[in-house]
Amino acid sequence: MSFAGVATMAPPFESVGADAFVIRGVIDEADLDRVVKRVQDATGQNRVFADAGVDTTLTTCIHTPPVGTHDDVRRELGAAELERREMTGRGVAVAIVDTGFNVAYLRQRGHAPHFDAAGSWSAEPTVSPGQARVGHGTMCAHSVLLAAPEALLIDFPVLLHQPATTPLIKGILSDVIIAYNKLLQMMETQADARGFHSLVISNSWGMYHPTWDFPPGNPGRYFDNPMHPFNRLVSSLASAGADIVFAAGNCGPACPDRRCQPIPGDVADRRISGANSHPEVLCVGGVDLRGAAVGYSTRGPGALQYDKPDLAAYTHFLGSEALGAGRPDLGTSTACPVASGVVAALRSSFPYQSSNPRRTPARIAQYLRDTASNPLPSRWNADFGYGIVDTSQFDSAGNVL
Repeated sequence: MSFAGVATMAPPFESVGADAFVIRGVIDEADLDRVVKRVQDATGQNRVFADAGVDTTLTTCIHTPPVGTHDDVRRELGAAELERREMTGRGVAVAIVDTGFNVAYLRQRGHAPHFDAAGSWSAEPTVSPGQARVGHGTMCAHSVLLAAPEALLIDFPVLLHQPATTPLIKGILSDVIIAYNKLLQMMETQADARGFHSLVISNSWGMYHPTWDFPPGNPGRYFDNPMHPFNRLVSSLASAGADIVFAAGNCGPACPDRRCQPIPGDVADRRISGANSHPEVLCVGGVDLRGAAVGYSTRGPGALQYDKPDLAAYTHFLGSEALGAGRPDLGTSTACPVASGVVAALRSSFPYQSSNPRRTPARIAQYLRDTASNPLPSRWNADFGYGIVDTSQFDSAGNVL
């Protein structure tokens, strides 16, 4: 069983401070209780946490044909009007924490991406940022650029270490922790030195099943534990001013991913879990261009905060073809970076300012919830959150932001 240890503890959702560090290791499951007790601090606080498996959020409805194209998505997002208002993502960095993207392929698809090679980092030395094999991460980068063509892309290929015991898993949290720590260091640097005024972090991945984690009740669990080091690190980055966007997942009721096995003791419990349900992130479900919730989008509520997802964004359209010719960009993996691009477009006119309480990530997220187009009478619902992301009111955003 994989685990990560942390040296200090904090109240729920308190930021991880500079005095904390994480060590990755593997212990025999039979020794877990003994090791946990042995490394407790003087007050009896837990120091052993799950290094949970995570994976990219692709759909299982593979054979469903695309609904519309990326040009249709741009029209729905009002991309031409955003450009007229100079809301193009200029001055905003979008970190894509995924499998890595391919800049040359994005250029072939008609984009002119700005890429920060120096700020990027790979968990695998054989995968160079910006030069990854065309696939999931490239699909995500393409989706960001639909609403934010002038955003500065930062590549974090981290979903690359497949645990030998679990072949379905493509990555582990400790690699993501390293990436997030580097992003936190960026946000703690002066804006003129780092080269961007705002940072959006796009995360099209999640934990598909609790068996990838410690069992319920274990203090090191990730699924629903605000004390887990990664959940605390998310708080640190949000406090530093980063807008963090997560995919809701692909365990929806109509056609869940094959990795979404029923949870023992509660077959209906496929909640949005871990950092995907964190109160300080924008959690995004998926809709097609007809405005219908896609069948694989994980329904709320969330494990850490009840009213997740926050929003829905477009997916399952013909776009990058990074997954193959004629194949749609799909899953909440696509909805997440589509929404990330919208956040970047908004931030290009309303940059993060530590001294301005109207420009915090929480206020940006609230503005997007308030201006979403709501397809149902209820204010929040388990499929759409507070509605579908909508840019039609961005011309008056200065009244709020």
